[in-house]
Amino acid sequence: MKILFIHQNFPGQFKFLAPALVRDGHEVHAMIMNKTDAKSWNGITLHPYFPNRGTTPNIHPWVSDFETKTIRAEAAFKNALAIKAKGFNPDLIVSHHGWGESLFLKEVWPNAKLAIYCEFYYHSSDADVGFDPEFPSNDVTEPCRLRLKNLNNLLHFDIADAGISPTHWQASTFPKPFRDKITVIHDGIDTNTLTPNPNATLTINEKLKLTKEDEIITFVNRNLEPYRGYHIFMRALPELLQKQPKAQILIVGGDDVSYGGRPKDGGKWKDIFINEVKDKISVEDWKRVHFLGNIPYQHFIPLLQLSTVHVYLTYPFVLSWSLLEAMSVGCAIVASNTQPLREAIKHDDTGLLVDFFDSQSLTNQICDLIRNPLKRKKLGENARKFAIENYDLESTCLPKQLSWVNSLIFG
Repeated sequence: MKILFIHQNFPGQFKFLAPALVRDGHEVHAMIMNKTDAKSWNGITLHPYFPNRGTTPNIHPWVSDFETKTIRAEAAFKNALAIKAKGFNPDLIVSHHGWGESLFLKEVWPNAKLAIYCEFYYHSSDADVGFDPEFPSNDVTEPCRLRLKNLNNLLHFDIADAGISPTHWQASTFPKPFRDKITVIHDGIDTNTLTPNPNATLTINEKLKLTKEDEIITFVNRNLEPYRGYHIFMRALPELLQKQPKAQILIVGGDDVSYGGRPKDGGKWKDIFINEVKDKISVEDWKRVHFLGNIPYQHFIPLLQLSTVHVYLTYPFVLSWSLLEAMSVGCAIVASNTQPLREAIKHDDTGLLVDFFDSQSLTNQICDLIRNPLKRKKLGENARKFAIENYDLESTCLPKQLSWVNSLIFG
């Protein structure tokens, strides 16, 4: 069969599924927004497309998001016409629709089935918005903006034949009746690569070589920001460094924003919370705090393998791959008691859960784990077992994804 993937940063969540469909004998194409000279990737024919205009200056702020999605959808629509003119007509389109690109593709291929990646449906309460009282929205129009932000979701519900979502909680954010069309299957974790390694090493700043003999606390995000609990973790540091004088703190993440708003003063969240706590930390202790930025994946794996205690915090929002990767490696994890983490972290079984806002409890749990190697061993082994049983790519997630695709193609 002929299958078309759409993802603005392809392959994204389809990095395992799309090549697997090629191996199964399907003709697979992908529409991408990446600038590349490559004509194919892992047997997948690539079709780059680019918007030919930007958003309108001074447009009403409630509709700016939808205008951006419409511009991208227009670019994808025109690219689809060009692809069709060359003779390609997909039986199935699989799209991460979150950026709008697949809005008009049924106008090009009305007989193709459309499946969408249901990552998140926006709500003005009981999810990420309004969760953190430290950063309240004082804008009474916020619910109005969010309602319009869901326009892209709502318009896709009319044309999509099915959806796929990585966690049950993320699927639950979508309204009925479309929720009944969503199948919950995680993207999958390569548990054969992400394994414990007692011989792992990592050199920091070209001079500090770390091994499993060291006491290492890890904190990983794409960007260091409140949505992923960076401020809570930083506030735990002064006491944590005092109580654990041998601990090395490894913080991975950029200084931009992935989710939520930027600081009102135009600064960076990373610097704001460094400045908040740095005067409470001695010069010598601060030398044990290492901001590593965004690191290559080949360094990310040994970083997790070296972790004595791994910390993962998040607002009720999409689940990061990094948490499940840490579980696969066998990390002893302290995580926030927020959705959708409760699907993966069972308190005192596959990890420890703490109140998101309680930096004191976070400090206490980390210190207790560091001082209790038997408990760390139990939590780490249970975490890896849970990851293999529920999120393993080859044995669980990919077979389910392929079965889902086949059910859409062959009915």
